[in-house]
Amino acid sequence: MSPPSRRLQTKPVITCLKTFLISYSLIFWVTGVILLAVGVWGKVSLETYFSLAAEESTNAPYVLIGTGAIIVIFGLFGCFATCRGSPWMLKLYAMFLTLVFLAELVAGVSGFIFRHEIKATLDNGYKNAVIKYNGTESKNPVDTIQRNLHCCGVYNYTDWNNTKYFQEKGIPVSCCKDSDNCSPETLKDLAKAENVVYTTGCFVLVSTTMENNLGIIAGISFGIAFFQLIGMFLACCLSRYITNNQYEMV
Repeated sequence: MSPPSRRLQTKPVITCLKTFLISYSLIFWVTGVILLAVGVWGKVSLETYFSLAAEESTNAPYVLIGTGAIIVIFGLFGCFATCRGSPWMLKLYAMFLTLVFLAELVAGVSGFIFRHEIKATLDNGYKNAVIKYNGTESKNPVDTIQRNLHCCGVYNYTDWNNTKYFQEKGIPVSCCKDSDNCSPETLKDLAKAENVVYTTGCFVLVSTTMENNLGIIAGISFGIAFFQLIGMFLACCLSRYITNNQYEMV
């Protein structure tokens, strides 16, 4: 057992570490809420775009949602473990922070890599979606993108000229600037349609939107991931001090 004088000297250190770790755990809990929100936002806002590249889409939003939900739970566990001053709980907390660190790195790297591969993936995906378009689906991703981004076709509105749908019904109504001015006859004539539909292609706008949003997800993931290193350090230090000096909470 350590001399009384040494134990008295270590009490302020342990108290200080406890204060820092409790504060960290509360912040950690908040980051869990942020990750959960970012994951849900990424899933909802990018769902239409992911559907165009389903075979190679990123799982980053799902990883963030799962990680965020678990962080919310273990953030509270970290506060409990710190207040109890239990070495094994603190070690378990540090181990969990390590796993969170790795999970967030995976999500960040996944989002970052996919962000730079998005153009090639979406190019083929959007072309196929336009070719297979039949206008019968209530929430077709092509219609959603054309309405939201104010665009038409892959590179421009004339891309619809090569589709089966155009031969039957013309350019989709979702390309119209004002649906009241789009008659079936106008949509079947490219020359007339030029004045009533969006002429800008969707490919550049979609890829830019995906790159920007995935960049945000990757950046937040990396930032919060490296924040876990502080928690790992504090938890390990506190556990070591408590174990070595046989310090007990009263």
